[in-house]
Amino acid sequence: MLFCNSLRPKLTLSATRTFSCLVQSKAFINGNWINASTNETFEVINPANGRIVGSVPNMNVNDAVQAVQAAKNAFEQSEWSKFTAKERSSLLKKWFNLIEKNGNEISEIMSAESGKPINEARGEVAYGNAFIEWFAEEARRIYGDIIPSAAKDREIIVLKQPLGVAALITPWNFPLAMITRKAGAALAAGCTIVIKPAEDTPLTALALVKLAEEAGFPDGVINIVTTNNAAPIGDLFCKSPDVRGISFTGSTEVGKWLFRNSSDGIKRISLELGGNAPFIVFNTANLEKAVDAAIASKFRNCGQTCVSANRFFLQDEIHNKFIDLLKQKVEALKVGDGSKQDVQIGPLINSMQFNKVSSYVEDARSKGGKILFGGRPLEDLGKLFYSPTIISNVPSNAKLYSEEIFGPVVSIVKFKTEEEVIRAANNSRRGLAGYFFSENIQQVFRVARLLEVGMVGVNEGLISAAEAPFGGVKESGIGREGSHHGIDEYVEIKYICMGNLKY
Repeated sequence: MLFCNSLRPKLTLSATRTFSCLVQSKAFINGNWINASTNETFEVINPANGRIVGSVPNMNVNDAVQAVQAAKNAFEQSEWSKFTAKERSSLLKKWFNLIEKNGNEISEIMSAESGKPINEARGEVAYGNAFIEWFAEEARRIYGDIIPSAAKDREIIVLKQPLGVAALITPWNFPLAMITRKAGAALAAGCTIVIKPAEDTPLTALALVKLAEEAGFPDGVINIVTTNNAAPIGDLFCKSPDVRGISFTGSTEVGKWLFRNSSDGIKRISLELGGNAPFIVFNTANLEKAVDAAIASKFRNCGQTCVSANRFFLQDEIHNKFIDLLKQKVEALKVGDGSKQDVQIGPLINSMQFNKVSSYVEDARSKGGKILFGGRPLEDLGKLFYSPTIISNVPSNAKLYSEEIFGPVVSIVKFKTEEEVIRAANNSRRGLAGYFFSENIQQVFRVARLLEVGMVGVNEGLISAAEAPFGGVKESGIGREGSHHGIDEYVEIKYICMGNLKY
């Protein structure tokens, strides 16, 4: 456990606790906690109440260059390049144990800067830490091959070697798990990393790195750059020959920009981008299970998840009954400040997201959508709270139908046939996740294969797991995170031909 001292910054985490050992006010480069070269900072705001949670360095390209150089030196020249897989695994296990030991404190930091309900924050710590545990184990299972040769005097050997410096650009909605899912794999493979966390939630990231420092990672292996001006630093990652790979989770638009900008260097890039997940309920479904799954999938983190259900397709016979059951559950949801134990839905992350949700609901209403519940700001709770909302009869020309809302809004469309709903579900440029509910086993196998998404939840609304490959198709991304496939994003395959052998 870390020791507190009077020099560490204070943080208003809840009504009863105002001090944290893990809150950091500096970035971390080459084993040192440092300020920005300009000494500029920016404030981190609690979206639930508008209060300042803390401040961190507002770093620029020169600072990022320093971080990349530190990572390069650590990869090429330091002891890290000589670490065995077992030694890397041991360090990751130490990091895992420290995160587990400090889980409650990290959860409070996360809830304070993101507005996430405290119980959800605790769940994210456990989920995110599972990736560190998983990749600690996978570090010792990065196998090569010996391939039988057609020539009698040759041996064919295949090695998997670390990529080099990896830049990890992570979002605000899962400020811990989106780092651990990337960093665990990169470090297990033997890469060094530079992390650029989202400007809304840098404190969780800094707390993680503080624990990594305590775990004993060598200087320069893990670096973190905080900034509220991400574009120039992202451009550096794309164009620097010292950065061999980029992993990004965020919007499709930014992902495309990174993809274009990194093309000159033929850089390895892994993109986990936006979705427009269909949630299909067939007439044969168990409605109670489907409704419970809908609540879990749609309203977790106030609907601000990339795999959140976006378009709800209900077959005609169960349409009305499903809505009645769903409305009962939604009406019972508790909205409020995430620091309170009984709160299930917190605020939206910032005014941009709040305005987007509000405008999409009004767009659907103006085009014939029927508001069955909610559809309004909750101004008595704060500036960024929006009511859980159910809208039926959503037309295909509504933004809610064609675009990811990233908010607590259920948009419902009625359908008649399986063929009709498959066409509608696949009529999207995005293909991250999809969900459907059916008790017909033939339909289960058929629809699971036909949905054009990277991940399918069958009679299940929560599908993410460290053991499973996470990623999408079409404009929802490139590559996979988690599972043994997650290592592939951070290794190069080297073929060695040994000839003129005598046996």
